[in-house]
Amino acid sequence: MNSGMEKGVGENKDKLNVYAAACAIVASMISIIFGYDTGVMSGAMLFIKKEFVIKESQLEIVAGILNLCALVGSLCAGRTSDIIGRRYTIILASCIFLLGSVLMGYSPNYAVLLAGRCTAGVGVGFALMIAPVYSAEISSPNYRGFLSSLPELGISIGILLGYISNRVFAGLPLHEGWRIMLGIAAIPSLALAIGILKMPESPRWLIMQGRLGEAKKILYQVSNDDEEAEERLLDIKKAAGIDENCNDDIVKIPKSRKTHGEGVWKELLLRPTPAVRWILIAAVGIHFFEHATGIEAVILYGPRIFKKAGVTSHHKILLAQIGVGLIKLTCISISTVTVDRFGRRKLLLASLAGMFVSLIGLATFLTVVEHAGDKKLVWALVMSIIACYSYVMFFNLGLAPVTWVYSSEIFPLKLRAQGAGIGVAVNRLMNATVSMSFLSLSEKITIGGAFYLFAGVSFAAWFFFFFLCPETKGRALEDIEILFTPGRKNNSPAGDSIQNANVNTREVELRSAT
Repeated sequence: MNSGMEKGVGENKDKLNVYAAACAIVASMISIIFGYDTGVMSGAMLFIKKEFVIKESQLEIVAGILNLCALVGSLCAGRTSDIIGRRYTIILASCIFLLGSVLMGYSPNYAVLLAGRCTAGVGVGFALMIAPVYSAEISSPNYRGFLSSLPELGISIGILLGYISNRVFAGLPLHEGWRIMLGIAAIPSLALAIGILKMPESPRWLIMQGRLGEAKKILYQVSNDDEEAEERLLDIKKAAGIDENCNDDIVKIPKSRKTHGEGVWKELLLRPTPAVRWILIAAVGIHFFEHATGIEAVILYGPRIFKKAGVTSHHKILLAQIGVGLIKLTCISISTVTVDRFGRRKLLLASLAGMFVSLIGLATFLTVVEHAGDKKLVWALVMSIIACYSYVMFFNLGLAPVTWVYSSEIFPLKLRAQGAGIGVAVNRLMNATVSMSFLSLSEKITIGGAFYLFAGVSFAAWFFFFFLCPETKGRALEDIEILFTPGRKNNSPAGDSIQNANVNTREVELRSAT
């Protein structure tokens, strides 16, 4: 019996549970819809400007207003998911985004278009917070990085589909093309809202509500064997403050426990422990730097960058933008399957170093093109495109997926949903800031100067991650808080030994109990 258990605890833990993967994939579908909206808007703005005859500042508002409203949605999503559960929060996000897509597809004027973007933005805020959290809570430690980064992979797929949609519908009459581009997202939103009903709830949320019987059944489905399920159940009980020996299906949770997110803001912002304070700084910092390093300028305003570099044909500009989408999807796919192998820190630090060099190159080559005037420098044009693609490559090999994996796993169970919501709010704020200021910034300090600024931010980000973001690879969610205890050497070999000792101790406990 013991030998069988040793095999279950050892070998089976290294296998990806198909059911858990399927749940994470379905939850990540909403990210594809959001990514599509982001990608398709880069091309749709060219046609919106023509039909509504609006100024550059109004175009920036169209681009960025979605993210400001997503900020509101993400702050509301944390408490909402604590009250109604992770699954129904995903359904709510799908319905809100569906309504926004219908409004954008209808859009008889600029005001209705903005209303649609705002509505869709609230849905985006809900989606960006809940999809990684759900995936993290349903997955095992060995595959949490992979499954939690699927939403970012979904965004990349959606962005590429948006770029392709620009190319496909560009030939339609002006008043139809961009409306179809934006409105067609309502169809998958409806399908997703219905499909998610067949998904299980997060077992960690269920245990917080005292619904141990339901949680245990789901843990047996998303684990590879009974021993792994029992171990995960034991860890979650400890984190939730429930007696480890309790086997009741329903446990009455005292009101003082506040299982619906009450009082979390105080614990996060007003009276945090040193560990929680460090966790919050790390989560806010990683979300801040994801967009402060300028990725939205390339994703949303890529056509303008390529035009500045010297590409003149609309056809070639859209093709170059499709290249951005292909590189983003390819690199995200690579990082998704390697994040659990190489770890979060290594990917982050390597990614930021590559981004810094690429941004310096892009800024330099764009500056050369700008100072050349009417003289066409083919070499500078080619190098600008290569540097742009290189920047997208390094961003998606590390910073893009790790941001969502890291922020969804480092908060303690009680604080996870609303803590992740704060991170997403910062993420959307920075996204909106870059989206709504890039054109104006480029006019003030030139487009090359804007990318030199992003390079400087990337340089600062490298040091932030080096000093403040410990490695979380392979840790159980319930064990991660200890990594952020001040004075602890989190990345030393001794730290790894302690982790292994803790894992071995839990295995011995399980064997003894059996």
